[in-house]
Amino acid sequence: MKKHKQRIVIVGGGFGGVKVAVDLLKKDDQFDITLISEHDTFRYYPSLYHTATGGSRKVSSIPLVELIDPSRINIVKAKVVKLERGYKYVLTNDGQEIHYDYLVLSLGVITNYFGIKGLEEYAFGIKTLHDAEKLKVHLHQQIIDESKPDLNYVVVGGGPTGIELAGVLGEYVQYICDKHGIKRKSVHVDLVESNPRLVPRMPAEIGKKIAKQLRSRGVKLYFKSVVQAQDDDELFVNGKPIRSHTVIWTAGMANNPFFAEQGFQLNKFGRVRVDQYLQSEPSIFVIGDNADTPYSGMAQTAIYDGAYIAKSLYTIIVDQKTPKPYSAKKPIYVMPAGPSWAAVQWGPVRLYGRIGWALRRAADFIGYKDYESFFKATRHWLAEYDREDLCVHCQPEESVLEERAAF
Repeated sequence: MKKHKQRIVIVGGGFGGVKVAVDLLKKDDQFDITLISEHDTFRYYPSLYHTATGGSRKVSSIPLVELIDPSRINIVKAKVVKLERGYKYVLTNDGQEIHYDYLVLSLGVITNYFGIKGLEEYAFGIKTLHDAEKLKVHLHQQIIDESKPDLNYVVVGGGPTGIELAGVLGEYVQYICDKHGIKRKSVHVDLVESNPRLVPRMPAEIGKKIAKQLRSRGVKLYFKSVVQAQDDDELFVNGKPIRSHTVIWTAGMANNPFFAEQGFQLNKFGRVRVDQYLQSEPSIFVIGDNADTPYSGMAQTAIYDGAYIAKSLYTIIVDQKTPKPYSAKKPIYVMPAGPSWAAVQWGPVRLYGRIGWALRRAADFIGYKDYESFFKATRHWLAEYDREDLCVHCQPEESVLEERAAF
């Protein structure tokens, strides 16, 4: 009699979910695996800021079928809208009932605007490939329309994404001016942070070093500054307006609302409470940004969680043993703040400048290699040096017209 394959359903096509799928395929071929994702691409978040400022989409977006063999894993492009615990299935927005024996939830987070008037309507984001490319098209079009840079380019949020973007934005705007034959003018990039310093969760020394680097690149820093509203022409901060048509919001993230809607137990920050095996309840695992674990919110943590769950499922299903308890791993923090410059905290070691940037590039290669072959990882890693401006003047190709139409 043929043995029933255990049905493993993974929800989420990000770092954690894809890592579970990739590692399970390496371990055995006796699982029935389904990966459900709203997107047909894997998003490499650490490079989205680079894509937004003239870089290729290849560094931040990889088709799932390049990472996962669709003949061995069922890939479903859909959104999960309901969990039926009693019958052990998830319901998708297109009406599919997908049954599981084990369920892994790695849905990622959503942008949180904190109810601030006008932000969702007028601010740009940088969380998805669409966000990044929409911003890039805007940067070019605004200069084309007005024959000069915006009065101010405002980045809100002094975390890693805001720092990465602010560090290269001014240089990219100058590049656009050159490509369009517009005389260079002083470009004003502002970074607005509500806390007294940058990266408030990190040691003060790191925040100070990054602030010094950003100021050397002409970025004006606003600390203890609270965004109150935005309209088509201005951002209101601490009761005062900043004139701008280019505000990029990187300041707030919230857990996916699915967990609250489906009755999961949450901590005060909205993350799902899990046990020592990353289970929220029997046969349901929650990982990455969604889980209440010490270093939740970091890409390295999601990758680590995905590898742990793949190993645990193999231990449970094949070895029929209890897996080892989860032990959180402290990530290495690497934050670029301009070309060829990054701050690194690796345990007690702190590094800055070009050596930090070299470590960032090494970390990117390892990140790609976690999911694909050496050859494919190298190809995506080297795409860092490709340009893709989505502008008919800078990149006069027929395909650019089709891509720009999406914005």
